[in-house]
Amino acid sequence: MEESFVLFAVVGFLAQIVDGALGMAYGVVSSSVLLSFGVPPAAASASVHAAEMFTTAASAGSHVWHRNVSWRLFLALAPAGVAGGLAGTFLLTSFDGDLLRPLVAAYLGVMGLYILWRAFRRPPAIDCPGPKTAAPLGLAGGFMDAVGGGGWGPVVTTALLGAGGRPREMIGTVNTAEFFLTTAVSAGFLAALLTGHWEEAGDLWRYGQAVAGLIVGGVLAAPLAGVVVKSVPARAMTVAVGALVVGLAVYQTVRLF
Repeated sequence: MEESFVLFAVVGFLAQIVDGALGMAYGVVSSSVLLSFGVPPAAASASVHAAEMFTTAASAGSHVWHRNVSWRLFLALAPAGVAGGLAGTFLLTSFDGDLLRPLVAAYLGVMGLYILWRAFRRPPAIDCPGPKTAAPLGLAGGFMDAVGGGGWGPVVTTALLGAGGRPREMIGTVNTAEFFLTTAVSAGFLAALLTGHWEEAGDLWRYGQAVAGLIVGGVLAAPLAGVVVKSVPARAMTVAVGALVVGLAVYQTVRLF
């Protein structure tokens, strides 16, 4: 695989801009692109989470600075997300990538359709959902994020917004909690690599150029997250992201057959 640093820098930049506006899509979009280039699911997830360690740190700082974070919700989401992410990492590194590829493509297709469906739902804003709702949601979101290389935002943000959470708080809080999830998942992949649990990790270093591009593009865009969430119309961007992810999932499925 011959990656283009500039191509993935552009992908990382645009994906992070969208993520800052919607609270989702960096992982889903980046993973979909990597899988379309033939990267195995575990390597794609590891690559995206390595990049997200940098982008989510910058994005979280922006959201904290702009006071977009509900710390009560954060304390419920972050630990549960970490636990789910580590479980997903263990599962992903335990199976042959060729067996998982159709499942991951189907998962991303469902995520794309879910994002499209979410674009046309506008629940009224109410008080922040409580820990009893947030903890199991974080557990499921972290697990799906690790397995699919993306999904924390589509699962957690859309559910919280669907429950009536205020968009600015929900997006800022979910993005901030994501930093701890991505760090834990990256540590999980590293531990699997060092202990020999991840047998397919040998080719991981081939994708270093793609990871570097995703990092550079994402970090350049991440400081804009706190501003974008306040100013960009969400519906049109949500539709565009959903359509892109569905299209990439269809492309991956066609390649499989």
